[in-house]
Amino acid sequence: MSYSKLRFLVLGAFALTLSFMPAIADVDAWKKDWLQTDFSRHSVDLTEISSGGIARDVILAIDTPTIGDLEKARLVHDAREPVITVTVNGATRAYPLTVLIWHEIVNDTLGGVPITVTFCPLCNTAIVFDRRVGDQELDFGTTGNLRFSDLVMYDRQTESWWQQFTGEGIVGKFSGESLTIIPSRVEPFGVLISAFPRPIFWSARRASRAITV
Repeated sequence: MSYSKLRFLVLGAFALTLSFMPAIADVDAWKKDWLQTDFSRHSVDLTEISSGGIARDVILAIDTPTIGDLEKARLVHDAREPVITVTVNGATRAYPLTVLIWHEIVNDTLGGVPITVTFCPLCNTAIVFDRRVGDQELDFGTTGNLRFSDLVMYDRQTESWWQQFTGEGIVGKFSGESLTIIPSRVEPFGVLISAFPRPIFWSARRASRAITV
């Protein structure tokens, strides 16, 4: 069994266990770890947020994807392997789910636009956002918390918490704000390279690769 499949099974079992546990919002404990977060501002019931069993940034976001090459990527990625493909201002890049399952967030820039590529293994949601709110550019990490079994992200600038599934700010300064969703698709690696025969790849932790056309 592959590590990715094993992680899906473990996370699924953990999510099922959490669903039977009472939700307890320990705001006093949160305040000790989240000094910038304004917990008086929230758009959801705090009892809906529960610990995922890990601390913030234990699942480490990728901030600087490194460009690799197509031939090396062919040796690593099976033609059936799913990737998240996104195009911004004519530039196309793809992010393998076998990488995102370990990191969940990639802060990147594509076509001159700062973007955040996100993947929640528990609910199998792959969503790309413009990481600007107004004139402020944000970058994101993982809180270690969940809401309805979905990843709760945070921005490093204000430590506001964000729901991955909707891109909505749910706790802190940006509570009630929404990130702009950028159209993307999940498709097999083989489909990607058939549509874009000369992509370029980046590589990082855990042999991660993004594909830029």
